[in-house]
Amino acid sequence: MDSNPEMWNGERRLRIRLRHLIFPLLLLSLIVHPMGSEPRAQGKPILAIFPFVVERVEDPARGAICPICQGIHRSSEVPSGVPDSETEALYAKVEALGAFNIFPLEKIKEALSKGDQDRSGANLVPSLIKLGKELDASFIMVGFLFRFEERVGSALGVEKPASVAFDLHLYRLRDGKKVWDGEFDETQKPLFDDLLRTGSFLRRKAKWLTAADLAEVGMEETLKKLPAAKDLEEKP
Repeated sequence: MDSNPEMWNGERRLRIRLRHLIFPLLLLSLIVHPMGSEPRAQGKPILAIFPFVVERVEDPARGAICPICQGIHRSSEVPSGVPDSETEALYAKVEALGAFNIFPLEKIKEALSKGDQDRSGANLVPSLIKLGKELDASFIMVGFLFRFEERVGSALGVEKPASVAFDLHLYRLRDGKKVWDGEFDETQKPLFDDLLRTGSFLRRKAKWLTAADLAEVGMEETLKKLPAAKDLEEKP
């Protein structure tokens, strides 16, 4: 045992100083990131992405009209489970952009299940804007699915190609203004027909896509047109 009292006193003073230094740093950390809270990257607006809404029509032959932008799309039955899977795919695509802090999807669904707002027809957007504000989001994204037809065949040849149609709309919550629209409506075309148009068959790796693959491509192409978050915040 070291019997040098001067050395022992020096070590004791050092430990006291370290405790005085560590405690304020720990307190500051708890203030910035409280226990149980979700850390958010600095400088990015918060976006709440709501699950896709399926627009059902009485007469599919007449097409479906987007209740927000009034765009008309050929409609068909959207299989059960597709809205959830496509919402998750959209969530992943937007998150990969890195422009927003994305509000957790499970908490969005939880808030929707607890809410008693009328989310039908003309009341849909005002209701979602209200809910987005309650979640302390900066923007909300509302999507509509009009068509999700699976291919009949394989990647090498089909009897019927995949066909997908959806709209995306972005609202800024500080003033309730719609600041962006995105649209995708495509039935995959064979190579010869496609070459006469846009050549998208070749861009899709010259194979017949499933409906999920076509929707994924559509989301990527549509989100490329999404302006930067700063521009969306400053847009008049």
